[in-house]
Amino acid sequence: MRIAELSTRYPPAPGGVEVHVQEISRRLAARGHHVGVYTSDLEREFPWRRLDPGFPRSGTREGVRIERLPVWSFPGDLHYPFFRGLEKTLARDRPDVVHVHTYGTNQAAVARRFSRRTGTPFVLTAHFHPIWSMEGHWLRRRVRSFYDRSLAGPVVGAARALVVQSREEERLLRELRVPLPPIELIPPGYASPPPAPEGAASFADSLGLTGPFLLFVGRLAKNKGLGPLLGAFGELARHDASANLVIVGADGGQRPFVEAEVARLGLAGRVHLPGFIAEGSQLASAFREARLFVLPSEYEAFGLVLLEAMAQGTPVIASRVGGIPEFVEDGRAGTLVPPLDEGALSKAITDLWDDPSRRERMGEYGRTEIVPRYSWDRVVDRLEALFGRVAGR
Repeated sequence: MRIAELSTRYPPAPGGVEVHVQEISRRLAARGHHVGVYTSDLEREFPWRRLDPGFPRSGTREGVRIERLPVWSFPGDLHYPFFRGLEKTLARDRPDVVHVHTYGTNQAAVARRFSRRTGTPFVLTAHFHPIWSMEGHWLRRRVRSFYDRSLAGPVVGAARALVVQSREEERLLRELRVPLPPIELIPPGYASPPPAPEGAASFADSLGLTGPFLLFVGRLAKNKGLGPLLGAFGELARHDASANLVIVGADGGQRPFVEAEVARLGLAGRVHLPGFIAEGSQLASAFREARLFVLPSEYEAFGLVLLEAMAQGTPVIASRVGGIPEFVEDGRAGTLVPPLDEGALSKAITDLWDDPSRRERMGEYGRTEIVPRYSWDRVVDRLEALFGRVAGR
């Protein structure tokens, strides 16, 4: 089968959606399908940055053909990447099915037009975020509200199937009151990283850390709860003079805010910002060596990094939002707290920080009971069957 995967960005661009597309694409290709990823030349959207000019715009990797097309956008809060030549490229390659990633994007509209013109079916994986969890200010949210009311229905309704990662994501989509195609619940998966090279330094040593650390992994973005995290860590730092906070991730526009808060709270030397770390053994070491992993987001459609932390036997603390409560069992694999509640977050961190036996029980439960339920091969099994149905095969 010829499968087209459409995504705003693709690795080496960082992000959970990007990893998701990469994992399913290479597995579909390994099963003998002709897989093409059609993506942009962007490395980041917030702030807007393209890949280096010398980075290949097309090529094949792990059996997947990758086409990086140019995009343009309106400035500021009207930010919205538009692809150049995407529909023509699809017409040239004539896929049997188009798989679009992310609700409300330009590639979803292109897939609908292409489907109407050629009859090629498309499937939409929503990766949905409600308005209140979006990047940007009031104007961007006003534009998104207009899209939800007036434009989403024809695009979403034209898909042959709508893939969601959680029942909460499905509930939020149904609240839009737009026509929805048949819905498939397909949570993401987890794949073990490669082992660390022999003689590699520990993650803590690579940062020069001499005490235990609390870990966050994700984009430095407004909806990730970084303000409450820093406030809660300030309490922990006063409680335990050896504690550190490590914030791993690409800047999504909030690094200046984080650095200013670190200075304001007197946490210089205690908060470490190593930037983006690609998926692999080094990131696995960070999860494994952390005393606790924290994801205090305002919203997560799923929260894949929580699986990555649990796979390394590390207990997690996360917001009770989105799809997180559907796989993080509160009190067993971790602790769930209300979003943006700095007091509840601080208490959860301190209580678990000082209880090694409870941390060990939670870490073991997550590693042995939760993580094995999720694999990328199972995801691809479901998608392969779905693509075959919508393509009439």
